Amino acid sequence: MGGESRYEIHQNAYMKLVLHAVKHRNSAVNGVLLGRSSADGDSVEIVDSVPLFHSQIGLLPPLEIALIMIEEYYAEKGLTIAGYFHANERYDDFELATVAKNTGDHITRYFPQAALLLLDNKKLEALPKGKDRRPVMQLYVKDASRSWKLVGSEGGNQLSIKEPSGNIVLLDYLASEKWKDIIDFDDHLDDISKDWLNSELFQ
Repeated sequence: MGGESRYEIHQNAYMKLVLHAVKHRNSAVNGVLLGRSSADGDSVEIVDSVPLFHSQIGLLPPLEIALIMIEEYYAEKGLTIAGYFHANERYDDFELATVAKNTGDHITRYFPQAALLLLDNKKLEALPKGKDRRPVMQLYVKDASRSWKLVGSEGGNQLSIKEPSGNIVLLDYLASEKWKDIIDFDDHLDDISKDWLNSELFQ
């Protein structure tokens, strides 16, 4: 268990995170993944996601407020915080930031198989040119030594989009500038009338 879990992300959860990163493409951004693990622990289903911050992403008080509100809302739906998403400020930066590792560490205390996803800008840029169905993000999981390791294309740890057409739909949304409509927790804290659940984003 834990070492070789498969991860499947629902299309809307995936879209929100990528659109969030595109909207704030010159900033580091982050978000959390909501999901559940299978009874045998072999797989983790990521059902939803919440874009968090695009400005002071390392600040603890806003993060703690956000996590409490998110946990309370999704607990009623039978979902738990099952991972973390991060996009670096620099396009060519593929290092896992300290804030990502620290937040991931926090989440694994409650959900040991937590996934840590890092946006891969090169994959995102290559999307229009190819027919790649794989997510435009890299998957990190905790290894036996409790450190974060990048999961390669080999091995049991895999990340896939639940709907095979996920990247095609993503391209449509990018072309129609749907990313302009995404709201994150930063926006909500500035103006509480803004819906951090993005419940109307895909309607």
